[in-house]
Amino acid sequence: MVKVLFVCLGNICRSPMAEAVFRDLVNKNDLNNLIQIDSAGTSGWHDGKGAHEKTISTLNKNEVSSENLISRKVTLDDLDTFDYVIAMDDHNIEDLLQMKEMTQATHLGKICDFIENSLYENVPDPYYTGDFDETYELVTAGCKGLLNFIREKETI
Repeated sequence: MVKVLFVCLGNICRSPMAEAVFRDLVNKNDLNNLIQIDSAGTSGWHDGKGAHEKTISTLNKNEVSSENLISRKVTLDDLDTFDYVIAMDDHNIEDLLQMKEMTQATHLGKICDFIENSLYENVPDPYYTGDFDETYELVTAGCKGLLNFIREKETI
């Protein structure tokens, strides 16, 4: 089982959106028995709360399930357990590296790394920008690239 964790700051906008979009892609490709997906935040500000209402409405508008998106803080165990830890921006990477040095087995990267010819290095936080559609577009492109990367690397 390949384990993928998406990480942002509060785990109510970007990373739960990525979790939902990636789960949708994995299900559509009949890989749900091979890939485990979750999301978490580097802060604990919203622990136990659902995704932001505009995250949910953006997912629903694009016919992606928003079920079971509950905010939680990333743990040290997550960093030992997940094969792919995919952050939304440089600050998330810095926060994760302050928590723990990643092992060789863990692929730590940003979702924009998986977007071919992207003009973006980071996914802007729609909590501050208000542009949930832009976030959805970037997350979707990144998730498609990530799935292709994992399929090739893990030969699934």
